[in-house]
Amino acid sequence: MTTTQGAGPGAVTEAITAYGDHVLAVEPTGAEPVPASARHGRPLGLLWTWTSPNMEFATVFVGVLGVGVFGLGFWSAALAILLGTGLGSVAHGFLGLSGPRFGVPQMVAGRTAFGFRGNALPAGLNALTAGIGWFAVNSVSAAYALGTLTGWPVLLCLFLVAVLQVAIAFLGHNFIHTAEKYTFPALTVVFVVAAAVLLGKAHLGAANGAHAFPGAFLLTAGAAFGYAAGWTPYGSDYTRYLPASTPKWQVALWPAVGVFWSCVFLEIVGAASVTIAVPSGLSPTAAFVHPLPGWLGDLTLLAIAVGGVAANALNIYSGALSFVAMGIRLPAAVRRATVALVFGVAGTAVAWSGLHDSGAKYTDFLLVITYWIGPWLAVVFLDRWFRRGQSDAEVAADLSDERFARWSGPIAMAVGTGLGVWLFSNQTEYTGLIARQVPQIGDIAFLAGFLIAGLVYAALRAVPGLRTVGTEGAEAS
Repeated sequence: MTTTQGAGPGAVTEAITAYGDHVLAVEPTGAEPVPASARHGRPLGLLWTWTSPNMEFATVFVGVLGVGVFGLGFWSAALAILLGTGLGSVAHGFLGLSGPRFGVPQMVAGRTAFGFRGNALPAGLNALTAGIGWFAVNSVSAAYALGTLTGWPVLLCLFLVAVLQVAIAFLGHNFIHTAEKYTFPALTVVFVVAAAVLLGKAHLGAANGAHAFPGAFLLTAGAAFGYAAGWTPYGSDYTRYLPASTPKWQVALWPAVGVFWSCVFLEIVGAASVTIAVPSGLSPTAAFVHPLPGWLGDLTLLAIAVGGVAANALNIYSGALSFVAMGIRLPAAVRRATVALVFGVAGTAVAWSGLHDSGAKYTDFLLVITYWIGPWLAVVFLDRWFRRGQSDAEVAADLSDERFARWSGPIAMAVGTGLGVWLFSNQTEYTGLIARQVPQIGDIAFLAGFLIAGLVYAALRAVPGLRTVGTEGAEAS
C-alpha cells in the first residue's frame, strides 16, 4: 500500500512493529496496514473506548433538543432516541470488523466501494467533519463547562482543552485507548450519580408534546442517529491493531454497546433535564448542572470538560487518518501526527467562532453530517454484500492498488446526498422541496439519501464504463 511517510514498506513495517503496544510513543503509521507483528489488544477494551467519548455534554444536548427545542413529550423523545441511536450503533459495530481483517483505517477500507481516487470524496468529508466540525462542537461544550467551574474566561478554557486533546491525538492509537480506559470509570460514576439526582427532580409529565414542531419525532430520531452514526466513519480506526484471529462478534459487539448505552443514557437524561425549572440566561452547561448540589455540580462540570477532551482525541485522530487516506502524497516530514496538529488549530478557530449561538449551530451540524453519512453507509454496506464471496487477499489487493477504480461509489454517494438534501432536508438554513410541502415528515434527508444511494450504486455496477479496473478485474461489477 502506498505510504504517506516517505519511507519504503519495509521501513514502515519495522516502525509500526517497534511501536507495538507502547503508550508513551508517537504512533508512526498513517494509512498503512498494521502488520501481524504489531497486533495487540483485547476487544473488550473497545467498550470503554466507545463509552468515554460520549460521556460529555454534546450527548446530553441531543436529548435537550428533542424536548426543549423540537417540543416532543419526554417518552416520545426517549423512543426517538432509542430508535436513532440503535440504528447508528449497529452500523458502527459492523464497520469495525474491517480493522482486524485488513489492519487499515475505516476510510482506507472504504476504497473497495469507492476506488482509490474516488475514495477522496468520503475521506475528505470525514476529515472535515471529524477533525474540524466535531472538534469545534465538543471543544465549545468542554470550554463552557470548564469556564463555569473555574470562572475563567471561556476563550482561555477553549485554548486549554484544545491543547490537551490535540496532545492526546498527536501521540496516537495506544495513548488514546489508554486515556479512554482510565477516564471511563470516573466519567461513568459522576454521570450516573448526577443522572439519579436530575431524574429525581424532573417533571416528566410536564413535557407532553402539545407544542411539538411538525416532524419533531423524526427530527429527534435523525439527530440521535446523526450523533451515533457520526462515529461510523471511525469504526476500524480503533480495531485495526487487534489480531486477525479476534472473534468477529466481539469486535462488533463492544463498540456497538459502548456507543448505544452511553448515548441513550445521557440523551434521555438530557431530555428529562429540560423539565426542571432553572433561572434564565444560563449557558446550556450551567443550566444542566444548576439543579445539582454544589459539589456534584462541580464534579459534573469537570466530567463534561474531560468527556469533551475524550471525544475530541478520537475526532482529531480519525480526521487525520481520513486525510492521509485520501491518497495524497505527503512529504516525509508531514506525518499523521502533524496533520492532527493542523486540524487542531483549524478546529479551535471554528470553535472560537461558534462560542455564540452554539445551540442552533449544533442542531444543524447534527443533521448535516447525516446527509453524507447515510449515502456513504449505503454504498459501503452494499459493497460488503457484493464482495461476500471474496477472499481477504483479493480485497486487500484492491485496497493497496492505486489503479483500482469504482466510480459507481462516489457517483451514488453524491446523487444520494444531493437529492436527499434537495428534497428532504429541514433545518434553519435550508428546507427541502418535499419537506417544505409536508413539514410533518421532519428531516429525513439521511434516510432518503441512504435509499437513493443504495439504488443508484446497485444500478451503476452494471454500467460498463464504470466497471472496476485493476487487480479486481475479474469481479462482475
